[in-house]
Amino acid sequence: MAIDIKVPSVGESVVEGVLARWIKKNGDMVKANEPLFELETDKATQEVAAPAAGVLHIHVKEGEKVAIGSLVGRLDAAGSIPEPSPSPTPVSTGGGNIPSPKEAHGPILMPAARQAAADLGVDPTKIFGTGKAGRILKEDVLAASQVSAPSQPVGQASAPVAATSQAPIGPHAQSGARSETRTRMSPIRLRIAERLLQAQQNAAILTTFNEVDMSSVMELRTRFKESFQKRHGISLGFMSFFVRAVVEGLKSFPLVHSRIDGNEIVTPSYADIGVAVSTEKGLMVPVLRNAENLGFAQIEQSISDLAKRARENKIHVSELQGGTFTITNGGVFGSLLSTPIINPPQSAILGMHTIQKRPVVVDDQIVIRPMMYLALSYDHRIIDGKEAVSFLVRVKDCIENPERILLEV
Repeated sequence: MAIDIKVPSVGESVVEGVLARWIKKNGDMVKANEPLFELETDKATQEVAAPAAGVLHIHVKEGEKVAIGSLVGRLDAAGSIPEPSPSPTPVSTGGGNIPSPKEAHGPILMPAARQAAADLGVDPTKIFGTGKAGRILKEDVLAASQVSAPSQPVGQASAPVAATSQAPIGPHAQSGARSETRTRMSPIRLRIAERLLQAQQNAAILTTFNEVDMSSVMELRTRFKESFQKRHGISLGFMSFFVRAVVEGLKSFPLVHSRIDGNEIVTPSYADIGVAVSTEKGLMVPVLRNAENLGFAQIEQSISDLAKRARENKIHVSELQGGTFTITNGGVFGSLLSTPIINPPQSAILGMHTIQKRPVVVDDQIVIRPMMYLALSYDHRIIDGKEAVSFLVRVKDCIENPERILLEV
């Protein structure tokens, strides 16, 4: 009995995706609920599990676009191994034995690409097409020929592809062929680019800065990190302090996490805080729902779980939607200062940065303290400078005096 493998629904607004990778191979015996393939959408990358046990018959190649609900393969519950498809037989075209798209089941070559492949001696079966439906264009052939071109000594006659290369730049540049690679942007990267451009074009973004003394938080972590770990089974990080500080700031200045909807300003009574997470696929922002009701341990556990599942492509699209405010931490990569971009339709984002010991004046004395720059980017259409600066000062006060968070003062 054959069981259909279809692309599952991953969110109301998602209608298609890309079958990024088959985790199992054609002919593999798979168990029920074993991961079969990765589905990449403009929201996230998710693993799709086998609906039942059986032998896998793959119908859709990696890298192809697939609609939600479309058939990508079947499982043979009876356990029969699919016969391998016969290899296409090349048909001579009189120009390097390149098969035409109508005579072979291999890649679809456009006429100009076929001629270029014949002239340059490039195997079209090894070229990734960037045209519609995977068609191989002339540019794909030229790019492939540059990647595979061997280095040539100075003074030696160039092959035809060398005519497209430029001479090495600089007095100390080494001779030899240079290459470029072309990689198709993933749906997630395309979506990130679209949203960032949307934010820059549709909002009046302004950034205000402050710095915070991390001494109290660092001392508190040192004192209680072992007991916190034993009791809750999770490490006490900086992010939980900042989430709680942001919640306190939003209570005092709710306009900071409001949004514009037409001619109206929508202000939520809750705080859904997005925490930016870096993954191999790109930046994702899982959301902590009702962060105002979460304690330090719950925040740390939720962030750890969401970040882990985001990096393992197991996070659901719904967990990446609906935040009212975002926190991003460029400090984990060594960033000293930056101007973060708002995550639409939100109106503000807080940027954390690396902790650096610097001389500061305390009670008229110069002392060395662990300092962090904070950046708040906000939409000036809805948030005035007074609210933005006051909110950032409130966050600073809560971090420098953590007891304010506990006492809500």
